[in-house]
Amino acid sequence: MKLLACLLFLGMAALAQPQRPVEEISTSAGMLKITPIRHASVMLEAGGQVVHIDPWSQGNYEGLPPADLILITDIHGDHMDPKILPKVKKAGTVIVAPEAVAKTVTEATVLRNGETKKIGQWTIEAVPMYNLKRGPAEGKLFHDKGRGNGYVVSYGGKRLYFSGDTEGIPEMRGLKNIDVAFVTMNLPYTMPPDEAAEAVRAFRPKIVYPYHYRGSELAVFEKALAGSGVEVRVRDWYY
Repeated sequence: MKLLACLLFLGMAALAQPQRPVEEISTSAGMLKITPIRHASVMLEAGGQVVHIDPWSQGNYEGLPPADLILITDIHGDHMDPKILPKVKKAGTVIVAPEAVAKTVTEATVLRNGETKKIGQWTIEAVPMYNLKRGPAEGKLFHDKGRGNGYVVSYGGKRLYFSGDTEGIPEMRGLKNIDVAFVTMNLPYTMPPDEAAEAVRAFRPKIVYPYHYRGSELAVFEKALAGSGVEVRVRDWYY
């Protein structure tokens, strides 16, 4: 009876786990797994290592492995969330973030726009993310140039771009050889889907995932990229 009860408990626990969609990308170093978590939160797994990007308390991290590497893009609460860090860290976890984030997350290794760092099997390049015209008031921007980082993450010959909160800036449009892109779109903070699609057409990743898109019409984004040769993968980041 005790064995039966234990098996029933384990079965119920398995059913209780969220059914997260897991994407797989083939690389020269083996399979790279991508797990959408919530909004701008993503987990990468490859080569026995785990990377959490913009972990946020509103995401469900139950059952997920802790990070070897954490990347934080900006100071806003849906990207920098000190409350979740103890849950996703372990001994030896490296946190990479812009200088503005390191004022709060003091253990972070600072990476500035244009700088590159190799950590384990991952190469991390910090790229600009900022607003061109949108802000909370006249003459102010939601995201100032140089404050936050987008990231190009390289593993096994594949290059993954995480835009962070940005508009379709020249630095995004000038990206080269991006295999997989994660591009934000939401108003008023970043850009609408048609502008995001226009920027994606400029740098032409092989695959693009819209993320950080709450309230956006993703059909507009898909339609704008039809025939471009870019594969659009829409996934539910708000389940």
